[in-house]
Amino acid sequence: MSQIKNSLLGAQMLFVAFGALVLVPILTGLDPNVALFTAGIGTLIFQLVTKRQVPIFLASSFAFIAPISYGVATWGIASTMSGLVAAGLFYMLLSFIIAWRGDGVVHKLLPPVVVAPVIMVIGLNLAPVGVNMALGKTGDGAIQLIDADIALLISMLTLATTVAVSLLAKGLLKLIPILCGLIVGYILSLSFGIVDFSTVAQSPWFAIPNFVFPEFHWQAILFILPIAIAPAVEHIGDITAISNITGKDFLKNPGLKKTLLGDGLATSAAAMLGGPPNTTYSEVTGAVALTKSFNPVIMTWAAVFAILLAFLGKTGAVLSTIPVPVMGGIMVLLFGTIAVVGLKTLITAQVDLGKTKNMAIVAVVLVFGLGGMQFDLGSFQLEGIALAAISAILLNLLLPEEKEQ
Repeated sequence: MSQIKNSLLGAQMLFVAFGALVLVPILTGLDPNVALFTAGIGTLIFQLVTKRQVPIFLASSFAFIAPISYGVATWGIASTMSGLVAAGLFYMLLSFIIAWRGDGVVHKLLPPVVVAPVIMVIGLNLAPVGVNMALGKTGDGAIQLIDADIALLISMLTLATTVAVSLLAKGLLKLIPILCGLIVGYILSLSFGIVDFSTVAQSPWFAIPNFVFPEFHWQAILFILPIAIAPAVEHIGDITAISNITGKDFLKNPGLKKTLLGDGLATSAAAMLGGPPNTTYSEVTGAVALTKSFNPVIMTWAAVFAILLAFLGKTGAVLSTIPVPVMGGIMVLLFGTIAVVGLKTLITAQVDLGKTKNMAIVAVVLVFGLGGMQFDLGSFQLEGIALAAISAILLNLLLPEEKEQ
């Protein structure tokens, strides 16, 4: 009887994660069915490494939306995956350093003044894409796909629904604002007749996901690798949150070195199959707090259901019918929220921007990351988020601390 209860709770946890899980592949051009499969496999790998002690679910990371989108458009999916494999290896390296020197080294190398502006750049870099899609255009704004007036109505009502649910809803509904927004936007799109079901009719009920294996590409690796900094720090916050909810200190047992290693292995495994990087899901952590479902076996069931759903061919086909303005409405909030998380990081850590060093780091990172600055290093260009992340780390290490007056 307990296993039936755990399986039902597991299905509920996957439902909570579903909207965000499939949003990343839809926005970046990856296969949602592959993302479902790799989320399930990634969660099982994490449980294996941590000896199934932490009640947490791993799935598609929002922090990588911008680099994946750029990478897929520039080098293709296979080459972009090599950069994501490297991001997972970076997490593993951090876990080994923590095992060797303690977690203090992470806080020294990646303090809030370094991480926060990089997170802000990740969100704000994507702002034009969200606005273009909300207006019924392609992400780059080159082609008008849907009438602008209809698109604006759908996208703004989708946005309003997502915000309203996150503010006013209670219980489980409060944990799925993205899914609610998608449903309302989809119903509106149906009423305007802009949903194309031709791909759904043609797709089989059962199909193997379109796995893509990585191809080594130096430029993709060097572009994506610095972006792994922000999710690595976010991981620490998520593990702290689930520790507070359950009353167990997972930073000590199984330890940050084990949880970060599990995250890294899950991310590299996902990229080896063409899926987005995995990260611990705050939505699911919220569901754990709400339902008091502290048993990690529940997450095993959620992972199993995700894997099974990945082989349902109609899943990806239905998701691909979601119109552009519906996605645009969600993205306006989502990308802005990422930027606000960076700002909140500065405030929570009480970073003193009156200090010249801190002000210089934040100022340079924001302008480099958003202004189009680029450095040509032979055949490789360093720009955007990657340049912002590397600049933040170097400035923090090289700039001297101010003397007390």
